[in-house]
Amino acid sequence: MKKSIITVILTISFIMSCKTEFKKEINKPEDNWELTVRNKPVKLYTLKNKNNIEVTITNYGGKIVSLNVPDKHGKFEDVVLGYDNIKNTVEGNTYFGAIIGRFGNRIAKGKFSIDGEEYTLKTNLGNNALHGGEVGYNAVVWDAKQEGNILTLKHLDPDKNEGYPGNLNIIVTYELNDDNGLKITYEAITDKSTPVNLTNHAYFNLQGAGNGTILNHKLLIVADNYTPVDSEMIPTGDIASVKGTPFDFTTLTEMGKNINADDQQIKIGSGFDHNWVLNNQDGDLALAARVVEPESGRVMEVFTTEPGLQFYAANFLNGGDVGKSGKKYQSRASFCLETQHYPDAPNQKNFPNTILKPGEKYHTETIYKFSIQK
Repeated sequence: MKKSIITVILTISFIMSCKTEFKKEINKPEDNWELTVRNKPVKLYTLKNKNNIEVTITNYGGKIVSLNVPDKHGKFEDVVLGYDNIKNTVEGNTYFGAIIGRFGNRIAKGKFSIDGEEYTLKTNLGNNALHGGEVGYNAVVWDAKQEGNILTLKHLDPDKNEGYPGNLNIIVTYELNDDNGLKITYEAITDKSTPVNLTNHAYFNLQGAGNGTILNHKLLIVADNYTPVDSEMIPTGDIASVKGTPFDFTTLTEMGKNINADDQQIKIGSGFDHNWVLNNQDGDLALAARVVEPESGRVMEVFTTEPGLQFYAANFLNGGDVGKSGKKYQSRASFCLETQHYPDAPNQKNFPNTILKPGEKYHTETIYKFSIQK
């Protein structure tokens, strides 16, 4: 009798053990990222280098979901804002870590002309078009293929989508190298002249996502000028010197030093949310910015072929976005460094050209490189 009872107990324990193991198996983190959106499968892809730096990217919006890098003590921390699962990624802040296009940043009144023909876009920020419109590249499911530490994403943006002319074929490639650089390459061709301005909208905090503000981060931007904006954050067309203004980051300066300065441009943006005119205007890959977080020792450098850089200090986050591990993302608790052509360039004759024509190839490169300052 005792033997039978023991056998039953052992059998039940074995079954419960199996169920527990099965439960663990089906709740693996990657299982939270498989979903079908608009009849296309969404998955999570992982790139990892020899130094154990790891980045995960979903083909939903091409979003950088996590980016784990070490501090001066060897402790790894995820330094980009985002969510723990695909459901929250789809329903939450639409720009966290995302590919932005067809045109990153703003186009005034959602209108522009090419060769005398006027085009009207869907407006999604008051009177203006922002980041590609109501359904930009941040909200599409990209075709994805991973080969080692290279993830290639492809998307066909059809003619007249969001009001843009031409069928645009885009390829975005993420590559994590052993020099701790995350390289993003953007390529596109079109069958009709169209504005193109692609970028990535990762929100960084080098202390770790959700771990305090970024006000003590030190920033250098290799730019002697910036583009002032009007009350709707549309460039005035002027190229202004940063010298003697809160926009002077030509030497390492704390992000919080002048973020509340008594300056009209700062008031318009509720802090920093402007385009810097990079000193390198030749299309070569060059250093655009350097960020140092003193406590952790983490350093991020931005290299790009682009002529502009949007520095945004997350002024408009307010704690309403609940991210990884239940952390609330507060105002000025992250920063963006978006490599780009200038905002509203199709309407500004003195800005670098953003019109891609048939037979031409759009090609830009950006690298986010991580290191440690001890």
